[in-house]
Formats: sequence, structure tokens, C-alpha cells
Amino acid sequence: WRQTFHKDVVVDIVCYRRHGHNEIDQPMFTQPLMYKAIAKQPTTWTQYSQKLVAEGTVTQEQVDRLSKSVLGEFTEKLELSKTHTPRKSEWLSSSWSGMHTPNIFSPIKDTGVTLDTLRRIGERISTIPPELSTPHRKIKEIYNQRAKMVETGVGLDWAMAEQLAFGSLLCENIHVRLSGQDVERGTFSHRHCVVHDQVTGERAMPLQKIMPNQAAFIACNSSLSEFAVLGFELGYSLESPNQLVLWEAQFGDFANTAQCIIDQFICSGEQKWIRQSGLVMLLPHGYDGQGPEHTSARLERFLQLSDDNADIFPPLEIGERRQIQESNWQVVNVTTPANYFHVLRRQIHRDFRKPLVVMTPKNLLRRRLSTFAEMGAGTRFLRLIPDSGEGVVEPRAVKRLVFCTGKVYYELLQARRKLAADAGLPSDVAIARIEQISPFPFDKVRDEGLRFENAEVIWCQEEPKNAGAWSYVQPRLETAFRETSGKRPSYAGRDPAAAVSTGYKDKHDREQASLIAAALGLPAR
Repeated sequence: WRQTFHKDVVVDIVCYRRHGHNEIDQPMFTQPLMYKAIAKQPTTWTQYSQKLVAEGTVTQEQVDRLSKSVLGEFTEKLELSKTHTPRKSEWLSSSWSGMHTPNIFSPIKDTGVTLDTLRRIGERISTIPPELSTPHRKIKEIYNQRAKMVETGVGLDWAMAEQLAFGSLLCENIHVRLSGQDVERGTFSHRHCVVHDQVTGERAMPLQKIMPNQAAFIACNSSLSEFAVLGFELGYSLESPNQLVLWEAQFGDFANTAQCIIDQFICSGEQKWIRQSGLVMLLPHGYDGQGPEHTSARLERFLQLSDDNADIFPPLEIGERRQIQESNWQVVNVTTPANYFHVLRRQIHRDFRKPLVVMTPKNLLRRRLSTFAEMGAGTRFLRLIPDSGEGVVEPRAVKRLVFCTGKVYYELLQARRKLAADAGLPSDVAIARIEQISPFPFDKVRDEGLRFENAEVIWCQEEPKNAGAWSYVQPRLETAFRETSGKRPSYAGRDPAAAVSTGYKDKHDREQASLIAAALGLPAR
């Protein structure tokens, strides 16, 4: 109808439930008159078969034979179901052949790309297609800056790392699909994977023009219905493992209106239905003093839905190391463009699929923090980035070991450098970044604790104490140190609060300075 007449059509169907809410319900409790009328109503099957018999379309004998056949088949299947043992392979379509279930070990793979390949892809995706003769002046500047990143191989920002990840997968015949509100330019005007001609209105995607016969790249701005769009993208991701499907919230807290899809399907779908999904959720998150709305992606909610055991240090032996395979999903808060590049490619370069929740930054998007070398052949995603040791006393003399995640690391680092410079001495505080929060990197955390064996352990976060990662990491930090030092972490962060943040910039600044000081062991401010 819509294709022929180019108009919408509404079909108004009045329905009822013969047995109420379900077969064991008793609707007479609340709707006695309605259900007396329904009880007198012949069933749909009875009415339809009588109509067909009256018309002469079928005979009563045919109706009885069909009814007996269908009911007989149902009864037969019911009896078979009582002794049936399901096989996991029955739940996967042929396109998922070769994907490992959690009980089959899948080795960790490198996700780096050769430098020549990175340069070749970088040159293509930093070039505005010639058919767009009049791009916006600012877009031309952005693409020129990206071309310089490619030329030098240093100073790569978030958008460049992301598009290098996309481009490298496209060249490996992996379809990439990105949807969400304003994803073409990016909420923070950083991505610009779709370029528009300012005169003709024509549009082009450089990621579609890297090489002949590459896989398809799709970036599509979606409507303001997170529930519907995220549900669609989840279904899309279930079709085949050979695609990277991403949904980006305009701000992280926009995921609130898709909570049903997250709770009922994404976090638990594999356990309930043995259906794997590699769907990626990009949720902008970070405390910048801009008020409680659009500050937090509610990291704590995703960690509460994570099913790795806080009290068990997982096996590390090759062949037994299946922590991430046995978990329901992954939650990360990465601090470098290179690690973001790797975590996206890791979604494909493994023999299983897991949903990925990314707390994406806001004020880090334009910081040029990575190099081609960090994405080159032989490199991979880092679950934890240890302290570099630069400007720090030797490990045995370190007094405080601060664990954190996300952009607060850079504020801690800046404050530590200033304190050391003012004192004219190396710092006695080490800072380690947990990039993959769930499943928890017990082994990496333990190793950092052994490295700084005399240090007090601190967890620092920007979020209030009843939010963020603290409730999740506290017991896991204790488990990581249980067999070695037995250390227990202290907390440095905001006090508990109902709202995720203050609405006053000056108060935000005071709170931020206070938590940084607490983490570094300075007097309260």
C-alpha cells in the first residue's frame, strides 16, 4: 500500500484474550460481564471453519481432518520435548559456523595492523572525495589535520583512531554499521565521516572509497527513539558475526530510554538463548562541570549487570583462560585513541562475540594522544595500562598506588607532575589505568600491586561514591591482592549523591580538586 499509494495506512483491529492475561489467570475477578460475553463467543477457529463450510469452500470432513492432524502433531511434539536434549548448535544460523561457545578455549589475538596499511588507509580516509568541490571550510581544515597525522604517524586523535579501525576492518571484508543521533558528524563535532558539499548538498563517505571490493560502510543518523534504534541494531548484529555494528548515544544517559533492550536482551541474551552478539554501545561519559544531565552514562548500572565473580581469581593457564568468554559482556573506559582502535578491532578478531559497552570521552576527543606505532603489527588491546615510571621514584619507594579509569587519569597525572616539579623531586605516587573494567583484569592489577609492593592502594573516580565503578572494583581489588599482600583499597572520589553531579561549575571544580588531592595523599581542600 505505502509503495503503491505513498500513504500510510492504519488497520484498527479489536482483540481480546479468551483466558485473560494467561491460561492460569481468572479475569472474572475484575471483568465479570466482559468475560461472560467472551465465554459465549465461539473461538476464531470455529467461526472461520463454519464460514468456509457454509460457503462451500471446504467440507466439514476436511475441517475435522485438519483439526485432528494439527492437534495430533502438537501432541506428538509435546511428548518428544519431554526427552529432548537441546544442542547449542541448534540456536546458531549457518553464518555463525566456527564461533566458539564459552566452554571452548579461544586464544587472544593481536589486533594491530602494519604501518604501511595504516598509512594507505589513513591517506584515503583523510582525503575529501573530489566530487565534493565545496566542502565546509572547517571540515576541510579537519581533513587537512588528519592528513598531517597520517604523514607523521604521531598525534592521532580519537576520530582518526576510530576511522582507522573502521577502515582496516572494511579492507578485511568486515561490514561496519554505525547508527545513533548525529553519528555522521558526531555529537561533539569530531567524527565527520560523512562530508556534505555546501553548494550542491551532495554527500560522500571517504570510508566507502578506500579500495575496490571493500566491505560496506554505513553511517546513519537515527531518530530520537533509543529503545527502537538499539533494538534494531541488536537484531542486526545477530544476523552475522562478520560485521561490526555500533550504536552511539548522543550522551551516555540517553541509554536510559533503551534500558529494557539492555536489561532483557543485550546483557543476558547469550545466557537465555545461546545467541551471541558483538554489538558495540558507545556512551559519552565524563565529568566536565556541565551539570547532572548528560554527564554520566551510568557506568555503575552496566557493571551491576556484569556477571564475573568478584571473589574468584580466574585461571590464567593457556587453554583454561576463558574469563572473557564466560562473561556476559565487556565494559571499558579507555584513555587513548590507540586502545580504542584495538578494542574495536578485538570485537572481530576473536572466535566468539560479546557485547561491548564503551564509556567514550568528551573532552579527550581532540587530544592527540596516540601514534601509528601503538597500532602497528604485534600490538593489541591493553586491559590495564601500568604506570610508565616516568618522574616516579623507584618502585619499592612508591607510597601510594592509585588505580583509576577514564579521563580522570590525565588530571591525576597533571597534578602529580606539578607537585613533583614544585618539590624538585620525583613523585612517590604511581597511577595505573584500568581500561577494561569488566571482566576485571585481576592478573594485571595483581602484577601492578607486586611491582609497588610497599604502596597503599587507592581507587580514584570522578563519580559519587554510590555511582561509578567503586562498588564493583572494591571487592575485586581485594581478590586480586588476596594471595599476595592482602591489601584493601581506600576510596578517593565524590561523596554519595542522588544526582550524578552538581549543577554549579565552581562547586564541580572544588570537588574535582578535592578528589585529586585525596588520591595523591594531599591535605583535604
